[in-house]
Amino acid sequence: MIRVSTFSASSFSVGANRYAPRVATVMDDAICIRVWDWSETSQTVSLFCRSHGVVRGLAKGAKRQDVRFSGGYELFTRGQAGMLIKNHDGLATLTAWDLSEIFLGVRKDLARFHVAMAMLDLTHHMIRDHDPHEAMFDALVDGGRRLTSEGATVPAAALLRYLWVTLVECGYRPELSRDVRRESEQALETQSVRVFVPRLGGFSAVAEAGEEAWRVRPQTVELLRLVDGGGVEGADGEALIRAVAFLAAYVREVLGQPVEALDSAVSALRKKS
Repeated sequence: MIRVSTFSASSFSVGANRYAPRVATVMDDAICIRVWDWSETSQTVSLFCRSHGVVRGLAKGAKRQDVRFSGGYELFTRGQAGMLIKNHDGLATLTAWDLSEIFLGVRKDLARFHVAMAMLDLTHHMIRDHDPHEAMFDALVDGGRRLTSEGATVPAAALLRYLWVTLVECGYRPELSRDVRRESEQALETQSVRVFVPRLGGFSAVAEAGEEAWRVRPQTVELLRLVDGGGVEGADGEALIRAVAFLAAYVREVLGQPVEALDSAVSALRKKS
């Protein structure tokens, strides 16, 4: 829930012969996706907020034992963030951080750590600042919690879910229901799938000469349909990793550049399998 400070007459201050409204402090549920040292006592922080999207801000005194920043800022931790957002071009002023969740599974083993960092890096690259995506935020929280669960396939399944939600939320959902090379709305038969055409964002039974197309297994299409429906429980570990690698390649195509943490996560998952 968002809380905004109450307006009063004192919310205006005099300066340079004009009245200027003070900026209200906004509170929002947030996950720390990046953090850098600004000075000996302060940090710059990138927060993925549920209602405000990605907000970059300066937390003065955050490295001191300051009661305003309970628990401190660390990657892939969740808390209630207090922010003064003056405009959407510069850094916000971070006024408070009340730590509420630390996602212990993120640091349980190397593969889970790489998956968690891939989720954060994916968020950083795929959405613009101050562009809220509540479904993505909820999926990131869910992914962090899932990484606490036992099971060899948990990291790959968690990353696959978050990749899919991110692509859907950002408008790049792969077409799963029809052949993207056919003008008709004829249903796409899984066993007829031969290639994925990144330019068209979907699958086809036909590979045309001169156009980039990736060979894909029908099992990968079926697995993506399961993810789209909300579940991948019981899926084979190798199939999960293939699907993760496929969506990672599509993200690279969408962005026009690699997401290094995502590539590292795919490598870590393959080594662990």
